[in-house]
Amino acid sequence: MNNLLITGYGDDLNINGIRLGDLSPKDHETIELDKGGQNYSPLENVVVSHVKDSSTLICRKPAKNEIDKYVEEELLDGLCCYSAVNQGQLNQTIVDAVIHHLNNEKIPTVPRSIRHKYMSGFLLASTAFTEMDRVVPKVAGVESWELTFKLCRRWGYEVKNIPANKCIIVGATGNFHGRSMAATSMSDDPDTQNNFGPFLPGIELVPFNDFDALKKLFEEKGEYIAAFSVEPIQGEAGVIIPDEDYWPKVAKLCKKHNILLAFDEVQTGFGRTGKNFAHQLYNVKPDIMGCGKAAGGGILPVSFVAGRDDVVGVLTPGSEGSTFGGYPLASVVGIYAIKSLIDEQLTQNANIRGQQLISGLNQIKNDFPDKIKEVRGKGLLTAFEMHNATHLDGHKVSVNLLSQGIYAKETHHSTVRLAPALTINESQVNTLLTAIRQVIKDI
Repeated sequence: MNNLLITGYGDDLNINGIRLGDLSPKDHETIELDKGGQNYSPLENVVVSHVKDSSTLICRKPAKNEIDKYVEEELLDGLCCYSAVNQGQLNQTIVDAVIHHLNNEKIPTVPRSIRHKYMSGFLLASTAFTEMDRVVPKVAGVESWELTFKLCRRWGYEVKNIPANKCIIVGATGNFHGRSMAATSMSDDPDTQNNFGPFLPGIELVPFNDFDALKKLFEEKGEYIAAFSVEPIQGEAGVIIPDEDYWPKVAKLCKKHNILLAFDEVQTGFGRTGKNFAHQLYNVKPDIMGCGKAAGGGILPVSFVAGRDDVVGVLTPGSEGSTFGGYPLASVVGIYAIKSLIDEQLTQNANIRGQQLISGLNQIKNDFPDKIKEVRGKGLLTAFEMHNATHLDGHKVSVNLLSQGIYAKETHHSTVRLAPALTINESQVNTLLTAIRQVIKDI
């Protein structure tokens, strides 16, 4: 018999006599280490509790006395849940829509085997926003990329007439598309692939931003290649930005060889780079793309694939599905995630505040050239890379920023990525820059 008693809400949420509000940061860590899978290594001695405003979290840290369980402090969110909360924490437009549709509209939960009226709204909004012919809703960001992968393969066989089981999908080195088996198979990160083989066949990688390498592969194996599946700007790799003429040249090359240009816009979409989608920075349009993260505004996991009619059109009933992909509440959230981005002019703000942030980071780089090697960014997808030295440790910078009231996270040892909410204001960007300057000065 399962003797489980759950009562209360928030700090009063009680699980078998353990009240959440009574747990110290160390208690939370102990529970996660004891009862959770160890697939993340969270920052120590900090537990996020709730939201103050669209860019500010309230966190709990160890108390300096032996009486209190913790102290609460403000934390400026410089990571934005890896660009999943572009619209800001608890965006009022999205929250109001969710509450209204649950309480007043009595929104149902039904699968895709029966039509619901909100699907039409989502498809109308998402196809208009992406300027694509068709959209297929999914849930997690990696699912959108996974479906993109499948669609490219099927299009390769059914439209391009690639011989059976000979299809190749080309990716870029340094990529990050998620943790599914197809994404893991495309990765060239040893930590991602370790002991998860055998991997999917039919995948080949070329160096990111190396047009000549891509051209050579296309010329050698183009008849078997269905797609070049890639991030327009590599996020997890450390905000790696290609040459300005790279994507226009690639798009032209893909058309020449009848190869799909498939973009992973999960992290770079929804205004993050100062455009609605990063490919618009380069005046190119993919044949198909995966979207996620901010597609749900941080309220629900929402993702989708948007693409050309003949590409998405290869889907048939039973060939793809998702119980919660586009279910009524997700459809509502998806609609209002787009509405808030447009109505609040968040893409424009990303462009303005991104220029402020990148300019400030470059000033810090100029003042500490022996510490900061490079500043990279488009819009509010930014990063600074330090020189490869033992004392210039990205994790140490992240921890020290935490003590300054800033939440950021390193990637690949010496690079710190900054991607705050697109609602961030001038004063908050200055606060972020002041903290970074102090940490770099002291390190």
